[in-house]
Amino acid sequence: MDNIAGQNQGARIAVNITVIILVLLWLLPTIGLFVSSFRDRDQISNSGWWLSPFSVEQNFRIRVGTDTARQIDGVHVIEGNAFRAPELEQVFEGHEGQISAFGTRAVAPDEFTPGERVELRQGGVLTVEADGSFRIENTEEFGARGPTIYVMALSPPRFTLFNYNTVLSADGMDRAFINTLTVAIPATIIPILIAAFAAYALAWMDFPGRGLLIAAVVGLLVVPLQLALVPLLSLHTSVGIGQSFLGIWLAHTGFGLPLAVYLLRNYMVGLPRDIIESAKVDGATDFQIFVRIILPLSFPALASFAIFQFLWTWNDLLVAKVFLPSGTDSQVMTVKIADDLLGSRGGDWGILASAAFVSIAVPLVVFFTMQRYLVRGLLAGSVK
Repeated sequence: MDNIAGQNQGARIAVNITVIILVLLWLLPTIGLFVSSFRDRDQISNSGWWLSPFSVEQNFRIRVGTDTARQIDGVHVIEGNAFRAPELEQVFEGHEGQISAFGTRAVAPDEFTPGERVELRQGGVLTVEADGSFRIENTEEFGARGPTIYVMALSPPRFTLFNYNTVLSADGMDRAFINTLTVAIPATIIPILIAAFAAYALAWMDFPGRGLLIAAVVGLLVVPLQLALVPLLSLHTSVGIGQSFLGIWLAHTGFGLPLAVYLLRNYMVGLPRDIIESAKVDGATDFQIFVRIILPLSFPALASFAIFQFLWTWNDLLVAKVFLPSGTDSQVMTVKIADDLLGSRGGDWGILASAAFVSIAVPLVVFFTMQRYLVRGLLAGSVK
């Protein structure tokens, strides 16, 4: 018995360790996104988020002015320190930096090591030390435009709220937030109401063709919504609701109904038959049974689908781009972030990461408020 108990204890520990590892692997992208949301664009482009606590090697371009030039023993000299230049002073903010390489061309910023004497193309000799001090010597006078120095330096780790300030203070973001709520709330409630009636009919009412309807609902689960975008938009335009809030509500309703009907029907069909039959014996109509018995008992399934539908509609970009006007007055948050903050290339990862966390604040509140119903709703109809 001791051996069996030991084996069970060992298996339990192995399961717990495996679960912890899987959870960490699942959360790894989110952790990386969260860390990146506090980093600036230059450091993100030069190192991964897991290296954020360490110094980052970055390239800087310094334009040397000629106003500090002086003549020493017949030689024109410009002296200074790269870390005092505006391009580096803002980055290092009093931290001691170190030059690891320098160059005179943008294509080769690490061409020379600190301390080397390098001849400039426009004449003169350049020397850059590891502490950032540089000296330019020329037998002739410097022109109105000084030389350009490219340096590679180890910049200290920097964390900032600039990305969040950019997202939250963006012009029209408050309007986009309201528009997102305007889309997500009705697009969650409408399919639940329709699907609840349909699910009750498919679960407890006998009529010809019920099996075919159930099969059709299951078949619609695998149809990609991208196939219906253009035909549905054409239909909406022909009836006068194209690119409007009503149009996107109906579009999300149509795309969410198959899963809603399937989920609710599986749950309702597993409810105790004795309760429904007793209500019918007492003279209750189908509508009374549905409202007073089925809906209260089906709340876990309703809440489960509400979580999924709200998350889909809140985070939707494709349907919003197709079924809403392109003006700023009707932009949702995903469209606002993608079009105005990120632009066509979407290369600013810091803005993207912070915008992602700003946009998931409301879905997280919804999820944690209703998550206790999620498991019961997902297991709907699995056990008789």
